[in-house]
Amino acid sequence: MRSILGREPALVVAAVSAGLSLLVTFNVGLSGEQAGAIVAVISAVLAAATAAVTRPVAPSAFTGLVAAGVALLAAYNFNVAPETVGALNAVVLAVLGLVTRGQVSPVSASSRPLSGV
Repeated sequence: MRSILGREPALVVAAVSAGLSLLVTFNVGLSGEQAGAIVAVISAVLAAATAAVTRPVAPSAFTGLVAAGVALLAAYNFNVAPETVGALNAVVLAVLGLVTRGQVSPVSASSRPLSGV
């Protein structure tokens, strides 16, 4: 079983995603729509990374899809502040991470395909 900094990869990637979403909440001159798009991209990319290091893939993919969807919905349909978009994304990631935690496990080193083969 591989780990990142002695932790499960899914937890590390979720923490990074939540941290990046938090950065968007600081007033950096983004509109709500821009913040929503950035948070959605962060959620989608890091959900794909989580799915790559865990099995089964579905819970991680679902978590990323919902987090990205919430960010886009909040930004484009409700016209909320970037702070709200980031906070919603962080809450969704935390709650769904706890819910899906028991359904995934890290991919063992022996089950990963060799790169370059």
